[in-house]
Formats: sequence, structure tokens, C-alpha cells
Amino acid sequence: MEARLKNLTRSKWVSTVASIWIQCTSGTLYTFSVYSQTLKITQGYDQSTLDTVSVFKDFGANCGILSGVLYSYSVLWAGPWVVLLAGAVQCFLGYFLMWAAVVGLIPRPPVVVMCLFMLLAAHAQSFFNTSNAVTGVRNFPYYKGTIVGIMKGFLGLSGAIIIQIYQIFMYEKTTSYLLMLALLPPINTLLLMWFVRIHDTKEGNEKQHLDGLSIIALVVAAYLMCIILLENFITLPLAIRVVCFVVLVLLLASPLCVVIRAHQGELDSVSEPFLTEGDRLEDGNDKRSLRSDIHLNLLQAMCTIDFWILFIAMVCGMGSGLAVVNNLSQIGQSLGYRNFEISTLVSLLSIWNFFGRLGAGYISDCFLHRKGWARPLFMVITLASMSIGHLVIASGMPGALYTGSVLVGVCYGSQWSLMPTITSEIFGVLHMGTIFNAITIASPVGSYIFSVRVIGYIYDKEASEPENTCFGTQCFMLSFLIMAAATLFGALAALALFFRTRSFYSQDIDGNRNR
Repeated sequence: MEARLKNLTRSKWVSTVASIWIQCTSGTLYTFSVYSQTLKITQGYDQSTLDTVSVFKDFGANCGILSGVLYSYSVLWAGPWVVLLAGAVQCFLGYFLMWAAVVGLIPRPPVVVMCLFMLLAAHAQSFFNTSNAVTGVRNFPYYKGTIVGIMKGFLGLSGAIIIQIYQIFMYEKTTSYLLMLALLPPINTLLLMWFVRIHDTKEGNEKQHLDGLSIIALVVAAYLMCIILLENFITLPLAIRVVCFVVLVLLLASPLCVVIRAHQGELDSVSEPFLTEGDRLEDGNDKRSLRSDIHLNLLQAMCTIDFWILFIAMVCGMGSGLAVVNNLSQIGQSLGYRNFEISTLVSLLSIWNFFGRLGAGYISDCFLHRKGWARPLFMVITLASMSIGHLVIASGMPGALYTGSVLVGVCYGSQWSLMPTITSEIFGVLHMGTIFNAITIASPVGSYIFSVRVIGYIYDKEASEPENTCFGTQCFMLSFLIMAAATLFGALAALALFFRTRSFYSQDIDGNRNR
């Protein structure tokens, strides 16, 4: 019995569930709107300064080169837990120092120092995400897209999960919320990181169990959406909200059922060793990479037009999406939304982000393999739809922020699924991690342009003294019109990529069909 329990805790399925649970508390950057107003008031920032701080959050979360290098070396002598530990330390230090500055425990830091605090806290997410996603890919090399979708999906849900905790235990106590962010993700990671390991074996029907985890993710997302919408229409008593939270915890614990079922299946089957990377690339039936004969490194990829088309498209798409996430609190405030409604918008945006991440990869795969549609076409569709979402928000009509945030959230999340997959198909899989992280830098670059140079500048110009606040549609209308035009330009860039790659997509799909 003891031996069976030991084997169970060391299985790849326990590693996967541990990674999922770490991801559930890793997306703290999606909740910036909850405490941004407190940060602005206590530190005496104007909107442009606050947006500058938020841009460092975006740079920290999206510059994952160091985490990738650490992962490559740590797995040779220790394991993924080293990367997770480094992330936990950064998360604690960053948020704890921000909390200390807000409550006056330390003197008010200069803006540059506060930016460094934010950079440190956000940089932790890249360590959590790299360790969990890459370990998942190494554990399930035959189902890379599925496992990455699951990890990215739960990361997208984490904002809504964390806000549920905030609304139950410390609603409108944003200083306490900052302290919670300094403690919850690091403690959760320290408890679970020992289970995150690499397993070079194929165990049972992996696709069936991964599909089970995907269904659980969809159920959790649907449940969170129902709770958020219900709380928006009626005020739930504290006891009911606690019961709803307990149900959420049980749903998050349900992946253990997949672990048990997988372990039972393993007792009746024999684990098979994986093929080497070279064997997989030479396998004629391997359909996981379209350009299996091309594997560019970062410098080679940067010398191609396709790389810069992708980069420009992501500056427009990811950048404008992050700008909405960062400024949702101020947008809602200017339009007269209550604090609880703003928290609801932040939570819903996290869920739409999840649906985009999980849905874009699955739908584009279906059309790619069944209809032969090139994947960049879906980038065109989602970026054009995001442009419509910006226009809806710019209108300032009643409920427009809810409707527009649905479009922006889903389409923003879609880019996180489509861009890495397209990267692997155009440039090959051997250096995908390096190239993907390089293109991801487009996200904070775009966020800086739209948050600071567009939204922050126009808001401060319209704001009244001395509170430096702005009320009315004029606060953000011009900003969203500019972002709508920029996102449409990104869609046109993606359309150019579609025409440039359409022939090789159709050739490779036809080749796979004839094999």
C-alpha cells in the first residue's frame, strides 16, 4: 500500500495537477485594477505615472528569458522546483514591499523604486508559467497543444479565482489584498513545487485524461461566470458566498479524480519510453509541426519578415488588450460603475481570457486539419473582432463596457494560444521557446504605448484638478478609437502573414492527408 501511494505521488498526473493548482494563484497581474486606485492615491500618482508602473508589471510578466535559461540548467541537476522557488521568492518580495509602501511601513519610495517592486512581483509569473508549461510539454510531448492550453487556461482563470477570495475575505480592503498577494501564491507554490517533476514515460490513455482536465477547466470557468453574474444582480449573504467558495474549492480539487483514474489505468498497462526528439522529428506521421524540416534559432528568425509581422500584430493585439486590463478600474470609475461592478468586470475579463486561450487553439486545430485553413487566418479574425470591442467601449453606452470587455477578453486570450502555435509552425519547434519569448516582448511594448502614451496622456489632459480624476465618456473615448484603429492595423498585418504562409500550410496539410 505504501509503495502504491509513493508511486502515485510521483506520477506525471500528480505533477500535472500540482502545476494546475500553482497556476490557479499565479495570475495576480490580472487583478491590478483591484488595487491600482489605492496605489494611485497613497503614492500621489497621476494616471500617466500609474500606467508607467503598470507597464513594468507587463514587462516583468512577459520577459521570461531568465526563467527559460534557469529551467534549462536546473532540470539537469535538480528539477523544475528550482524555477518555482525563484518565482515564489520574487512574488513575496515584490508584493510585500509594495504593501509596506502603501501602509507606510517604509517611506514612500520614488516612482523608479515602485516600478522595480512591480517588476519583481510580476516577473515571478514568468517563472511559474515557464516551469509548469515546459514541464507539461516534456511530460506530454504527443499532446503539447492540449497541455499548454490547460496550463494557460487555468492561468487565465486565476484572476477570477483570486478575486473571489478577495470579495469574501477582504472586500474593499485593498491594502490587505496586497499582503494576500505577497503570501498566497508563494505559500501555495512552496507546498506544491516538490510534486512538479519530469517523467519520460508514456502512461496509458493520456489523451482521455487530458480531455478530462480540459472539461474540468470548462466547468470551473462556467461556475465562476455564474457566480459573478449572480453577484452582479443580487447581493448574496456572506454564508451563501462562503458556500459558493467551498464548491469552487471542491471543483479545483476534482483533478485528483483524474489522477486516481489514471493511476488505476497504469496498473493494467506498461509504461512506454518516449522517442527521442530526433526520432519524433523524423517520424513521417508526426503532425505536430508543419515545417518539420525547418528549425530556426532566434537570430535567424529575426532576419525574416514573418517574425516582424507577428511582432507588429502582437504589439497591436496583446498591447491594446493589456491596456484595457490595466485601466479597467479607471474606465469603470469614469463611467459611473460601482466598486463591486468593477471587480465583476475584472473577474469576467479573466474568464473571457480563459475561453479565448482554450477555444482558439482547439477551433483553429479543427479547421486546420479538417478544412485546411491556415492558422494565421484566425489571428486576423480575432484581431478584427478586438477592434470592434474597442469601438463598443468607446461608445460609452449603458452596458457597453460589459459587452466590449467580452470581445476584448476573448480575443486577447486567443493571441496567447495562436501566436505560440504559429511560431512553432513557421520557425520550427527546436528553438520555439526562445523565439516565442522574444515575440512576447511585444505585449509590454504595446501596453506601454497604449497605456502611457495614449490612455494616460489623454486621461490626464481631461482630468480635473486637484483630484486628477475624470468622469464621462470623453475620458477614454479617443483612446479606444486609437486602439481600435491600431488593432485593425494588426489584423491587416496578420492578413499579410496569412497570404505569405497559406501555400505551405496547404502543402503540409495535403501531405499529412496523403500519408
